[in-house]
Amino acid sequence: MTFPVPRVYRGFHDAWEQNEADYVSAYAAGKTSFLPNLLPETALDLPADSVFTILKGRLGDRVDAALAREHTDPDVPAAELPPEIASPVAGWPDGRWLQTSNMVGINVRTVQTFWRVVKYLLTVPGSIDSVHLLPIWEPGVVDSLYGMASWRLNSEFYDADLAAAVPHLDSAEAQLRAVVNLIHATGRTVGMDVIPHTDRYSEMSLAQPRFFEWLQRQDVRIVDHSDRLHEEVEHEILRWLDEVGPSTLGLSYPTDPAEFFGDDYPEAERLLTLFGSPNDRIGRHTRRAALVAHLASYGYEPVPATMGTPFRKLDVDTRNRGIAIDSDGNTWRDYVLATPNAFSRVFNPLSRYKLYGRKDNNRHWEIDFDRPRPEVFGYVADHYAEVQARFGFDFMRGDMSHVQMRQTGVPGYLDEFYDLLGNVKNQIRERNGVPHFGYFAETFLPPRDVFGFGEELDHLEASDAEVTQGDLQSNALGSPEFMVQFRQYLDIAATRACVPAFTVMTPDKDDPRFDELYQRGNVVRAFVGLFLTDLPSYVALGHEIRDVHLTPWPNEHYTKLFVFHEQGDDNIFPSKARRGLSYLWGKNGSLFGAMTKFRLYADNIYATIKARPIRWLLPPDPRAYRTEIAWTQWANPDYVFVANLNTDERVGNFAIPAIPDIEPGARLHMEFSTSSDVSEANRHPAWNGKHFRIESLEPEEARVYRIERAE
Repeated sequence: MTFPVPRVYRGFHDAWEQNEADYVSAYAAGKTSFLPNLLPETALDLPADSVFTILKGRLGDRVDAALAREHTDPDVPAAELPPEIASPVAGWPDGRWLQTSNMVGINVRTVQTFWRVVKYLLTVPGSIDSVHLLPIWEPGVVDSLYGMASWRLNSEFYDADLAAAVPHLDSAEAQLRAVVNLIHATGRTVGMDVIPHTDRYSEMSLAQPRFFEWLQRQDVRIVDHSDRLHEEVEHEILRWLDEVGPSTLGLSYPTDPAEFFGDDYPEAERLLTLFGSPNDRIGRHTRRAALVAHLASYGYEPVPATMGTPFRKLDVDTRNRGIAIDSDGNTWRDYVLATPNAFSRVFNPLSRYKLYGRKDNNRHWEIDFDRPRPEVFGYVADHYAEVQARFGFDFMRGDMSHVQMRQTGVPGYLDEFYDLLGNVKNQIRERNGVPHFGYFAETFLPPRDVFGFGEELDHLEASDAEVTQGDLQSNALGSPEFMVQFRQYLDIAATRACVPAFTVMTPDKDDPRFDELYQRGNVVRAFVGLFLTDLPSYVALGHEIRDVHLTPWPNEHYTKLFVFHEQGDDNIFPSKARRGLSYLWGKNGSLFGAMTKFRLYADNIYATIKARPIRWLLPPDPRAYRTEIAWTQWANPDYVFVANLNTDERVGNFAIPAIPDIEPGARLHMEFSTSSDVSEANRHPAWNGKHFRIESLEPEEARVYRIERAE
């Protein structure tokens, strides 16, 4: 179905106000898979009653089922939900459905609440059939989404308006369950972040010191990092508890460290004793901050997470810039790797789980991979399995999947303790009876040994990842680097078990450092990502209306900087601070109009081509001598897709080779172009008995031709 699409930003406001009933009617009737011309920021302002009405027009009774009290109780396993609101991939025997999924990544802080994710998705076409939610957990010291402070959901994602409209949705947990139900009802899957680390001073690290690695520092010198230093920390935590008392007066608890931190004293009771009620976030934070200050007075700190070889052996950062003061007034020192390489990095606010023993009492910071610690693997997997069961997630995005620390690469023998993220995926599948649960890995497919030891694809296959993010989004469209990677990713997809995604933009790349990548070519990137139907694709919220930034803009315009929650006076990169709390949507009406036009056309044909293997007619040229590409469907082809990946120069007088398996006399008829000015010769390319001749293709132009068979 087609609708007039404005060219300027203000025109979309006017179009929605004047034609809302028509757009909603078309959506309800299934003529469109989204609400045309509805700007995301306008969608977020829709009242709950209006959203319910729109959704019920399309989904009927499934909306009431998704919101029902009995279906939004997280204590009732999501696997028991009725089919109309269950996962759309529940029948799959494995996670390979993820390899043809089109994903949108959403930092919930940009839309503010779980409920507003549903509103945003009203503007997203159904061909984008998976939703990846960035971390949803309670954040820690620096308030980063990736610094988990506890296993509680982030209370800032609770929506008071939704609770007023549906009173039994009175917690962030119930609201997330309802939101996942609704997303499933629309035919989409939902993914969560699985994070192999926590905030350095998380409830996890303080309630289970033995599950983390510790050090003791005196001023600018590490004086102890022995293997069993956690035992001293446990004694000190109990001494603090004896001094300040339990969170609740009169609460009894074991006074022996081995018993208090042992398996027979449940984690929930230990957390209650140390920090207080799970519903009292302020009280828990206050007690946690006091305990952290006590440990710091004796120099005890969890060892921070690292990235990039050699991974191990830390020194204190003695520079003035290495001093940090947290919101509680505690002064901390940052750490650096003793012998860093190009990609080495210390994530000072974070700490990894201690998954393996240490050699020689950790004298030389060496990990003993022959001594996995099953209790730690089990702890992490149990918690994420509980999350999946409570909310019904269909896949996980494994954060920092590229970190592989074994110096010899993937070992000759693989067991369940090879990799934490792979272990979590497989434990969720087995324990919860969800064989369809998939794993989307955050890796960048660099040359051998860049981020870790060995070949990254070997590591991904050993970890049972179905899809990896890859790094196409880091290269300018059509550049030699892009063309080489694009062709490499196609080869990988054809030969390996883990498939790279065609990534348009990730939330991590919506950052001032990468503005240049999004000045041109945004529509053709999205076009290729969507219509390469045998590859997965990934795009971040806001890409569809992102402004062109020739110089860095204030931080409120970048989704990456909503991972953090820092306030400050300098809000121009490289500072992460923001003056405003709200994400500022782009005002790029030209881009939004072109994306809307493309998405409306995709609605007409996507069901015909979804998940069908493609046949390349003009594959990407890794030399970048040629920037035009063309493909069709492998069997019984219906359409030919053509794109020019050069954003500066047109290409002319090239041939689309003969299409196998179609009878002589077939013609190509252009149905769609991102350009508004296409000649008649290009609308119906001439057939010369060998190939179809294309006279010209404009810079960053993309077209769809329908194959018209001879009568």
